[in-house]
Amino acid sequence: MNSALQAFVKSNEFLDAIKKRRSIYALDKDVKIENDKIAATIEEAVQYTPAAFNAPSARAVILFGEESSKLWGEGGIAEQAIRKVLPEGQSFEPTAKKLASFNAGIGTVLYFKDVAVVKNLQEKFSLYADNFPVWAEQTNGMTQFAVWTALADIGIGASLQHYNPLIDDAVRKTFDIPENWVLRAEMPFGNIAAPAGPKEFQLISERVKVLG
Repeated sequence: MNSALQAFVKSNEFLDAIKKRRSIYALDKDVKIENDKIAATIEEAVQYTPAAFNAPSARAVILFGEESSKLWGEGGIAEQAIRKVLPEGQSFEPTAKKLASFNAGIGTVLYFKDVAVVKNLQEKFSLYADNFPVWAEQTNGMTQFAVWTALADIGIGASLQHYNPLIDDAVRKTFDIPENWVLRAEMPFGNIAAPAGPKEFQLISERVKVLG
């Protein structure tokens, strides 16, 4: 890429924000931004994420403090669910350290797919019925990415986890989640206690073709 193109790309604030988004596992609670501002940032990202037929099926629940600890804390939802399926004789210690790192942050975003929205679209537009579940997953992925990037842009670290479906029933009961909301991912977040390490990239020429 020549210098003029590099300068043009570097002037793009959106791309700058994307580059800040990394999987941050070293979290702590030393966050300087108030919870309501973090929540507003997440809400704005969710609001403006595109969805097929302009019928958003992605849902989010934001857990702060003790609510988040119900999920990741010692004896919490995740630990109880994992212990039930842990092979006999296998140490729980590595998992305990991982859960503790999530609990070290200040909160968690839970991402859900509203299957009622998907079913409604399938009934209204039967020609595309097979596509709506796929499009719903794409919307959920875009929502996760939008929130993750928005958090990174305000200096909040996060990572994306998938303890579903192990924790689905307990999450639904504990946080009063509607039956038609299906858990798709969990995103613990907090202050960045240590940055992510170097990242290697596959050659972009092997991933993108430019024609014409």
